[in-house]
Amino acid sequence: MANELMTKNVEFEVNGEPVKLSGNTIKEYLVNGGGNVSDQEVVMFMNLCKFQKLNPFLKEAYLIKFGTQPAQIIVSKEAFMKRAEAHAQYDGLEAGVIVERDQQLVEVEGAVMLNGDKLIGGWAKVYREDRSRPVISKISLKEFSKGQSTWNQMPLTMIRKTAIVNALREAFPESLGAMYTEEEQQVPTELSQEVIVQQEIEENSNQIEVDIKEQPVKTTLKDVSEVEQSQLFDETNPPIEPGF
Repeated sequence: MANELMTKNVEFEVNGEPVKLSGNTIKEYLVNGGGNVSDQEVVMFMNLCKFQKLNPFLKEAYLIKFGTQPAQIIVSKEAFMKRAEAHAQYDGLEAGVIVERDQQLVEVEGAVMLNGDKLIGGWAKVYREDRSRPVISKISLKEFSKGQSTWNQMPLTMIRKTAIVNALREAFPESLGAMYTEEEQQVPTELSQEVIVQQEIEENSNQIEVDIKEQPVKTTLKDVSEVEQSQLFDETNPPIEPGF
């Protein structure tokens, strides 16, 4: 049964583009962290990508496994943005940082501050056409920064992006309510030690983390021919290198 799950694939569309995933393809190309993922974790990743409409080849989702710890799925902030922009009621957003200036809290648009300002947090406003008021999120830097390299180098950019993700989830709970960012979850310490994986996560930033529990999986997958498998990485759909 395990071998059958690895050689069969699921097919779905993301933003009008077809995506094909097989277990063997995921194990060979899409696992980060160096751990040995189980067949069940691979199947869970396939189905979560299918039902959440995520394309792992475009780095919208990562399957991460360190040692014997449970596998994790990290979903990028860009996937959040794409889903919000596809919503019929989405009407744009504003975002920035909150700084302490002359003993007062000041909301600055963008990711800039004056010399002498102290960074306190981030804010975001998301607008919907069917609502008279925006959804507003204001978050604290102390709650989200883990002292990782990108947070140290680009704290304004990172806290602003985290505020955006929080505001989008509150504005669109029907499609984003069940998703949570990496910053809101307990993350294994190995994440800060695995350079390649951490760079990918931090470059996309504000990711969503889903812990995969060991549960029975019942699924029916269509057969994939050798021709279809070769088409997964043809000239029109090459593997995507990590990038922001």
